[in-house]
Amino acid sequence: MSNPFLLAADNSPELLPLLRANPALAPAQDDHGYSLVHAAASYNHLDLLRALVHEFNVNVDLRDEDNETALFVVETVEAAEALIALGADPTTTGDEGKTARQRIEEEGDFPDVAAYLASLEPGGSAAQTSESNVGAPSLPIPGRVPPLPEGISIDVGTMGPEDIGDNEVDEEFRRKIEELAARGDFQGEEGQAELRRLITEALRGQVEEERAVRQRTN
Repeated sequence: MSNPFLLAADNSPELLPLLRANPALAPAQDDHGYSLVHAAASYNHLDLLRALVHEFNVNVDLRDEDNETALFVVETVEAAEALIALGADPTTTGDEGKTARQRIEEEGDFPDVAAYLASLEPGGSAAQTSESNVGAPSLPIPGRVPPLPEGISIDVGTMGPEDIGDNEVDEEFRRKIEELAARGDFQGEEGQAELRRLITEALRGQVEEERAVRQRTN
């Protein structure tokens, strides 16, 4: 049988058929606790990472021998965002008592990843504009809608608490957007077309609702 960890590192097309034939391999860990989730995150194989969690129900926070999760081995903001979207806990600490952000920051190799993880902490800014991830596909994190495709913008304007009323974020719309952003083809033509359709429908519904309100108050 092929070594699944080597297949994961290479993102081999042989891996998923192997796991489907032997599901027990999906959450397997080597002698050091290294898992396929660690490998997929480390090598930025995000479709594989999502398949491990969604299809095979692998715990996204599997710990290795140092009690470190896959967040500790990511090298790109994209991979870190994918893990967070899949439910990874950025507050988890390893045997040294440090979080992934603290370890990555300490090592100094991936400052953009450390900055992104820092943005998830209380008082941090969830908006990342580092040069390294401009234009990269962003996956949703809790409470955050993914960036809109080129050519689409929404001017929210300035509102005070008294202006909000019943105009709360449509949770169904948020769910649809997050599900779409988690798809492998999100940045492709079909995924972007679907995103435009969802946004257009949401805006049309908002306009119709505002028109109805104006008619009632006139």
